[in-house]
Amino acid sequence: MNDTTFLYRPVNQAELDLIAARGWRAFPPRLPEQPIFYPVLNEAYANQISRDWNVPYYGVGYVVRFAVDSKYLGQFAVQNVGDAHHNELWVPAEQLPEFNQHIQGLIEVTATFQR
Repeated sequence: MNDTTFLYRPVNQAELDLIAARGWRAFPPRLPEQPIFYPVLNEAYANQISRDWNVPYYGVGYVVRFAVDSKYLGQFAVQNVGDAHHNELWVPAEQLPEFNQHIQGLIEVTATFQR
Protein backbone atom coordinates (compact mmCIF):
# COMPACT_ATOMS: atom_id res chain seq x y z
CA MET A 1 0.00 0.00 0.00
CA ASN A 2 1.19 3.52 -0.80
CA ASP A 3 2.00 6.01 1.93
CA THR A 4 -0.77 8.55 2.17
CA THR A 5 -1.15 12.09 3.46
CA PHE A 6 -4.37 13.37 4.96
CA LEU A 7 -5.60 16.64 3.53
CA TYR A 8 -8.60 18.77 4.43
CA ARG A 9 -10.96 20.98 2.50
CA PRO A 10 -13.58 23.46 3.68
CA VAL A 11 -16.69 23.12 1.50
CA ASN A 12 -20.18 24.57 1.26
CA GLN A 13 -23.40 22.57 0.88
CA ALA A 14 -23.35 22.67 -2.94
CA GLU A 15 -19.80 21.28 -3.12
CA LEU A 16 -20.57 18.66 -0.47
CA ASP A 17 -23.58 17.52 -2.51
CA LEU A 18 -21.38 17.18 -5.61
CA ILE A 19 -18.83 15.13 -3.64
CA ALA A 20 -21.64 12.86 -2.40
CA ALA A 21 -22.90 12.48 -5.98
CA ARG A 22 -19.42 11.19 -6.90
CA GLY A 23 -19.66 8.46 -4.27
CA TRP A 24 -17.44 10.34 -1.80
CA ARG A 25 -14.44 9.52 -4.01
CA ALA A 26 -13.76 12.71 -6.00
CA PHE A 27 -14.06 16.47 -5.99
CA PRO A 28 -16.14 18.21 -8.67
CA PRO A 29 -14.52 20.20 -11.45
CA ARG A 30 -13.64 23.77 -10.64
CA LEU A 31 -15.76 26.60 -12.01
CA PRO A 32 -14.20 28.83 -14.72
CA GLU A 33 -13.47 31.54 -12.15
CA GLN A 34 -11.69 29.01 -9.89
CA PRO A 35 -8.32 28.20 -11.50
CA ILE A 36 -6.91 26.46 -8.40
CA PHE A 37 -8.10 23.62 -6.18
CA TYR A 38 -6.57 24.20 -2.77
CA PRO A 39 -6.68 21.43 -0.17
CA VAL A 40 -5.23 22.47 3.18
CA LEU A 41 -2.69 20.61 5.26
CA ASN A 42 -4.31 20.72 8.69
CA GLU A 43 -7.77 20.42 10.13
CA ALA A 44 -7.53 23.52 12.32
CA TYR A 45 -6.99 25.73 9.27
CA ALA A 46 -9.84 24.02 7.38
CA ASN A 47 -12.13 24.54 10.39
CA GLN A 48 -11.17 28.22 10.53
CA ILE A 49 -11.99 28.76 6.84
CA SER A 50 -15.28 26.90 7.10
CA ARG A 51 -16.36 28.70 10.26
CA ASP A 52 -15.13 32.20 9.34
CA TRP A 53 -15.86 32.27 5.59
CA ASN A 54 -18.35 29.59 4.59
CA VAL A 55 -20.80 30.05 7.47
CA PRO A 56 -21.21 33.83 7.03
CA TYR A 57 -21.48 33.50 3.25
CA TYR A 58 -23.49 30.25 2.87
CA GLY A 59 -25.02 29.73 6.32
CA VAL A 60 -23.28 26.38 6.71
CA GLY A 61 -19.78 25.05 6.23
CA TYR A 62 -18.24 21.60 6.29
CA VAL A 63 -14.73 20.24 6.54
CA VAL A 64 -13.85 17.09 4.67
CA ARG A 65 -10.80 14.89 5.14
CA PHE A 66 -9.27 12.63 2.54
CA ALA A 67 -6.07 10.67 1.97
CA VAL A 68 -3.91 11.14 -1.10
CA ASP A 69 -0.90 9.19 -2.32
CA SER A 70 2.06 11.03 -0.73
CA LYS A 71 4.43 10.44 -3.63
CA TYR A 72 1.96 12.04 -6.03
CA LEU A 73 1.59 15.08 -3.74
CA GLY A 74 5.34 15.72 -3.94
CA GLN A 75 4.86 17.69 -7.15
CA PHE A 76 2.87 20.41 -5.38
CA ALA A 77 4.78 22.94 -3.30
CA VAL A 78 3.32 23.88 0.07
CA GLN A 79 1.97 27.43 -0.06
CA ASN A 80 1.77 29.43 3.15
CA VAL A 81 -0.97 32.05 2.92
CA GLY A 82 -0.84 33.76 6.30
CA ASP A 83 -0.32 32.39 9.78
CA ALA A 84 2.18 29.62 10.39
CA HIS A 85 -0.50 26.92 10.09
CA HIS A 86 -2.15 28.38 6.94
CA ASN A 87 -0.60 25.87 4.56
CA GLU A 88 -2.23 24.74 1.33
CA LEU A 89 -1.42 22.88 -1.84
CA TRP A 90 -2.31 24.67 -5.06
CA VAL A 91 -3.51 22.18 -7.66
CA PRO A 92 -4.24 23.71 -11.08
CA ALA A 93 -7.91 23.14 -11.98
CA GLU A 94 -6.96 21.20 -15.11
CA GLN A 95 -5.08 18.68 -12.93
CA LEU A 96 -8.02 17.99 -10.61
CA PRO A 97 -9.21 14.87 -12.51
CA GLU A 98 -5.73 13.35 -12.11
CA PHE A 99 -5.59 14.49 -8.47
CA ASN A 100 -8.92 12.74 -7.83
CA GLN A 101 -7.44 9.47 -9.14
CA HIS A 102 -4.86 9.59 -6.34
CA ILE A 103 -7.40 9.87 -3.52
CA GLN A 104 -7.22 6.73 -1.39
CA GLY A 105 -10.53 5.62 0.10
CA LEU A 106 -13.49 7.88 0.77
CA ILE A 107 -13.79 11.59 1.42
CA GLU A 108 -15.32 12.04 4.88
CA VAL A 109 -16.96 14.94 6.71
CA THR A 110 -15.10 15.76 9.94
CA ALA A 111 -16.86 18.98 10.97
CA THR A 112 -20.05 20.94 10.38
CA PHE A 113 -20.52 24.61 11.26
CA GLN A 114 -23.78 26.57 11.12
CA ARG A 115 -25.09 30.00 12.03
